[in-house]
Amino acid sequence: MNAENIGRYIHERGDWPFFVWNEAALADTLAAVRYRQGRLFGRMAALGFELRAEAVLHALTQDVVKSSEIEGDVLDDVQVRSSIARRLGIDIGALAPVDRHVDGVVEMMLDATQNYAAPLTAQRLFGWHAALFPTGYSGMAKIAVGTWRDDATGPMQVVSGPIGRQKVHFEAPAAARLPAEMTAFVDWFNAAATLDPVLKSALAHLWFVTIHPFDDGNGRIARAIADMALARAEDSPQRFYSMSAQIRIERDDYYAMLETTQKGDLDVTRWLHWFLGCLDRAFDGAEATLAGVLRKAKLWDSLAGVALNERQRKVINRLLDGFEGKLTSTKWAALTKTSADTALRDIGELVTLGVLVKDEGGGRNTRYSLAPGR
Repeated sequence: MNAENIGRYIHERGDWPFFVWNEAALADTLAAVRYRQGRLFGRMAALGFELRAEAVLHALTQDVVKSSEIEGDVLDDVQVRSSIARRLGIDIGALAPVDRHVDGVVEMMLDATQNYAAPLTAQRLFGWHAALFPTGYSGMAKIAVGTWRDDATGPMQVVSGPIGRQKVHFEAPAAARLPAEMTAFVDWFNAAATLDPVLKSALAHLWFVTIHPFDDGNGRIARAIADMALARAEDSPQRFYSMSAQIRIERDDYYAMLETTQKGDLDVTRWLHWFLGCLDRAFDGAEATLAGVLRKAKLWDSLAGVALNERQRKVINRLLDGFEGKLTSTKWAALTKTSADTALRDIGELVTLGVLVKDEGGGRNTRYSLAPGR
């Protein structure tokens, strides 16, 4: 091995950024993923407009919420759903108030996936970064927003552990390299496809997060870029699955695979194999989404002639969309901003209609669930 090719990280090697991989080792996995991808889109295309919109709304909500959660930033899923619905013109009834941080994250993700065919540029990336950090702060720390990092406080490192005993997992290229590094990346991303676009998504994710060009938000923007490439692969702005939701489930493996790859050579076969497997498992989540959308449609069809108030419709939808924990009269009152007596009356009507059933327990701790078959 030449001395120029030796370094702690792949970006320090003389052959950076010329990635290589074993096409034969990936061929079967890639073919299987592409088959499932096409089959999923075919099934979703067969749905009516409203059901398709509901599936898209669910997938995009998952993408925004889970991509932020990977980085430890917990967003209110109701706000995210409302922000997406408003921007896409999807009717979900009353919209929740949305703070500007949530709106910014949604704006970035929608620009990446809805405007997937538009060129990726430095200015567009700066806009995404500014949308992620509208106050100019990441937590309590002021950061450079809408521009490349300058390393004024030291090299960009990915670390874990308590202060004083931190472990450095990765150190990004020096700030002085960023203009040239990002020009090369953007030119490659916008160039006419010469490889499978799903593989391009995986490479773009790895390449961007290795450059790590911003003070913060690099992981979320890397995943948005990967989603943009996947939208190009499908030539559609409609998202029926969430790669970020699956990465959140596999977060430890995700970080371990990134670290191993960034400390290896330019053969990224293992990273591509992991990415394809993760994408395949994300399709399983889409199947669950489809089942939930169809269940929701079936329930509302069965209640077509039933007079329900807005509070009841709101809570039923929350249960169908994935309500955390168990429903109680106290939670009902909080969700609908009403009194305990009104909550009990609303719930009682739904129990009589067979929409809700009482779980085991009683008194103040009575819990309710959607009736089996609903």
